[in-house]
Amino acid sequence: MLKEKVHRTSGLERSHRCGMFCLGPLTLHDQAVGELVSLSQGGRRAERTECTFKNGLVLSSRPVKVNERLRLRVEKCLPIWHGVLRVGFTNIPPTARALPLPVMAIPDLTDTPGHWAAPVPETCCYVGSELEFWVSFSGNIYCRMDNGRKYKLQSGVDLSQPLWAMIDVYGQTCSILLLGSEKKHLSGMRKSCPAPKQFPSPDIDSHCNLNHIHNVYSRSGSLSDNNDNHMSHLTTELPPDSETVKDCVVCMGEEASITLVCGHQCLCSHCADRVIQEFGTCPQCRQDICPSPMEGGSVVDTS
Repeated sequence: MLKEKVHRTSGLERSHRCGMFCLGPLTLHDQAVGELVSLSQGGRRAERTECTFKNGLVLSSRPVKVNERLRLRVEKCLPIWHGVLRVGFTNIPPTARALPLPVMAIPDLTDTPGHWAAPVPETCCYVGSELEFWVSFSGNIYCRMDNGRKYKLQSGVDLSQPLWAMIDVYGQTCSILLLGSEKKHLSGMRKSCPAPKQFPSPDIDSHCNLNHIHNVYSRSGSLSDNNDNHMSHLTTELPPDSETVKDCVVCMGEEASITLVCGHQCLCSHCADRVIQEFGTCPQCRQDICPSPMEGGSVVDTS
């Protein structure tokens, strides 16, 4: 089944279709870029001029999700400079930024509220190396190299607001290619899709609708007639800093912070009320939801 997203820009409508397990198109923002950066390959390749080591900031075209792993490849290096690629996140939207952008992510941006960035290990930034970086539910920034080695780069990222990815094509790193992103899900792996030509910066994803809830139930089993229960009597919401949460099986965009009495932690607080009132059963095991709540389990770091 497909869902259609319609985006508007400059008075024109552009539509894009993607599967329900797609994270949506992901490119580099075509306006909020460093003064010495040029974008190509549909906004996926960023190259900084070789005459300097700075002015290489780029931002993602849309907000990214917690645990959404952005993958990129180092395309070009110049060893006459010191330092390498920096990656991180910001909750300041690209469209709210004054141009030109600051010349460096560190310290120009990281010294101001709403920005978190760190350098990638220099030994991992040779030409052709691939890496992925993400922010976990505990607010930590991680980086994993193509050899499987994982690094914790920084902590303390504020998750209360949407986050845009931030990449500084800095120092020896002259060019990077954004390969897309992926995020683990109960049903498999969700991935970003190829971005349409001239795809604009989308608004923050809207939440789930009732039709999609019906689709989730129709895939997993028949509907229940028990629709008279209410979320406040049936569920417990885990603490916001819990790392045991996964994606909501309905909207697949928010943390599954609601634990049902059957033991399944599979719904976000936004979707849970509608699911319980509409169906009265767990979307995973089909068990009727009873009035006695189940308390949340132990906290486990799943970063």
